[in-house]
Amino acid sequence: MHSEPQTGEVKHQKPRHLAEKFEGMVGVVAVAAILLLAIGLIYGVLTTGSADPAWMK
Repeated sequence: MHSEPQTGEVKHQKPRHLAEKFEGMVGVVAVAAILLLAIGLIYGVLTTGSADPAWMK
C-alpha cells in the first residue's frame, strides 16, 4: 500500500458560524413545519366536522 509522504502540515478547518451549522437543516425544518400544519388542519376538520372556522358560520 502506497501512501503520501507526510510533510508535517496540519490543515485546520475554519470555525463554522452558527448560521452555517443550521444551513443544511433549513429544508428539514420547513418540511416538518408543513407536516405539522397539515396534521393540525386535518385534526381540526375531523373534530369539528367542517373546514369552516366558527367565526365564518
